[in-house]
Amino acid sequence: MAKIAVTSEGPNLDARVDSRFGRAAGFILVDPQTMHFEYVDNGASQVMAQGAGIQAAESVSRAGADVLLTGFVGPKAFQALAAAGIDVGQEVDGLTVREAVRRFINGAIPLTHAPNHRRAQQ
Repeated sequence: MAKIAVTSEGPNLDARVDSRFGRAAGFILVDPQTMHFEYVDNGASQVMAQGAGIQAAESVSRAGADVLLTGFVGPKAFQALAAAGIDVGQEVDGLTVREAVRRFINGAIPLTHAPNHRRAQQ
């Protein structure tokens, strides 16, 4: 099965999924067969005035991810991910990284073919 990258607010599987892709705190890369993981800090993208999503897409690609799970991805970042051959599952914010990976493995998180937008706060 594919290596999964999940946007994360912290450095472990019990951290919350970060809703932002480009400006996520970091990414947890998970081997879904063993649940072995590593954390990739995304601090450099957080401070960029522009291009954070593209920079983050390059980081995820260099890390060897085949799938990204996140809250939302903007159009430029989505295009960069697609060009790198990385499939995207969106709107998994509110879960822990572990929950998101398990749901993806169980087929409960569909892959998407278009960017989405941040939902308005209610």
